Amino acid sequence: MSRAVVIGAGIGGLTAAIALRRKGWDVTVLERAPDIEVVGAGLALAPNALRVLDTLGVGDRIRSLSALQGAAGIRRPDGRWITRTDAGRAKARFGDDVIVLHRATLVDALTGALPPGTLRLGLAASDVDPATGSVGTAEGTLTADLVVAADGLRSFVRGKLHPHHPGSRYTGVTSWRMIVPPPGGTLDLAESWGGGKVFGVTELGDGRVYCYATAPAPAGVSAVDERAELLRHFAGWSEPIPSLIVAASTVTRTDIRCLDTPLPAFHTGRVALLGDAAHAMTPNLGQGACQAIEDAAVLADSVPDLARYTARRLPRVTMVARESRRIGRLAGLDNPVTEWARNTAMSLAGRFGPDLVLRQMDPVLTWRPPA
Repeated sequence: MSRAVVIGAGIGGLTAAIALRRKGWDVTVLERAPDIEVVGAGLALAPNALRVLDTLGVGDRIRSLSALQGAAGIRRPDGRWITRTDAGRAKARFGDDVIVLHRATLVDALTGALPPGTLRLGLAASDVDPATGSVGTAEGTLTADLVVAADGLRSFVRGKLHPHHPGSRYTGVTSWRMIVPPPGGTLDLAESWGGGKVFGVTELGDGRVYCYATAPAPAGVSAVDERAELLRHFAGWSEPIPSLIVAASTVTRTDIRCLDTPLPAFHTGRVALLGDAAHAMTPNLGQGACQAIEDAAVLADSVPDLARYTARRLPRVTMVARESRRIGRLAGLDNPVTEWARNTAMSLAGRFGPDLVLRQMDPVLTWRPPA
């Protein structure tokens, strides 16, 4: 039986472990943390990712957690719509819902699909040899036919395989995330754009509300009270934004970094890079976790030919990452004239071509996993 070692028990690493096991591989997942640390808050699983989860037997469980309903779109800070569509229209086009859930819920579902003993917590990979597939740990060396490096944005494996790559760069934008109790009444899924800032609101399947915000900021800066900092940026915006910020008990702040320069390959020797380790992207398309899930499916279908994995994934994720970066720059416009031009163009497009925005997502959301 072929043996794989997966470095990192995030969404991509866990999905890869499940996919490889279903192909008959013996898999060990190494996670340096003593417990699976659930960073982040909410995330969206789009139809392209749900199709992979279906092949792994966990899709229906995720869908049972509810789906986006009603209107969705982009607003001005005063609450007026710039453009909007309907979740039902999106489902009709792409054949499935978008599921928004807490990251911990997805991690729990993926972990539960692995047999006991697969996941080794508190055991970090300290070195990797792509020629031999050996992985150094504090407990000794593991040797594998395949090493999957799913060790995130600051991947030490990526640095070893591509020492001259510039790595991730700060986008000039920081982010805040929070989950608040149900406020009562109906909430529209919406992002509000204005002055270079973004505030997003969506409901999780359990009724709580997931909020995220971005704003330009110097790298590495933090506030003593991040909730107060959020209010400083968004207090004058339309309800329910200020009330949601006030209701937050915890606010997490993270600078947004991405790999603006694509890697030349996602593999070297027996080692394959996956997820943020391979192609960290901005969150503007909501495709970070989805693309890691896609990676896992294609990797399992490609092994042992890792060159085929690179050939199938590198062009696609480069396209998705660039589109996400483009949307981020569009949302971040902070000149009144360019904002007006953007809003007008988007409003007209939505009025005269209601499926235009959805059609632009066809290359991303119509993707299907290997048969």
